[in-house]
Amino acid sequence: MKIVLFILLFFVAVTACISGVLMIVSPADGSIMQLPLSMLSNSPFTNFLIPGLVLSIVVGGSNLLALVSNIQDSPRRYTISIAAGLMICGWIIVQMILINAFSWLQFVYLGIGVLTMLIAYQLKGKWAA
Repeated sequence: MKIVLFILLFFVAVTACISGVLMIVSPADGSIMQLPLSMLSNSPFTNFLIPGLVLSIVVGGSNLLALVSNIQDSPRRYTISIAAGLMICGWIIVQMILINAFSWLQFVYLGIGVLTMLIAYQLKGKWAA
C-alpha cells in the first residue's frame, strides 16, 4: 500500500505542478493547455493565472510535500498525505462548481484524491498501532 500511495502522490504532484505552470505561462487565453477562456465565465477569475498558481502551489505543492515526507519516513507522513488527498478533491469539486462542466478526467482525479486519503488513513492506523 505504501508503494501505491507513493505512486498516487507522485502522479498528482507532477501533473498538478506541470499543468499549473502551463496555465501560468499563458494565463490570458489558456492556449498552451487548450483551455478556452470561456471556461472561466461563471467564475471570479478573468484569466488562468490564479487557478494556475493554486493548482501548482496548493495542489502540486501539498502532494510534493506528502511525497517527500513519505520518502523521509516522517512521523506525520500519513497526515500530510491525507491533507494532500483532500487538496486534490477540493480542487476538483470547486472546479466542477465554478466552471459548471464535467470531464472524465475530473472524476479520475477525484478518485485518486479519495484513494490517497483512504490509503493514508489505513496506513496511519497500522503505523500508530
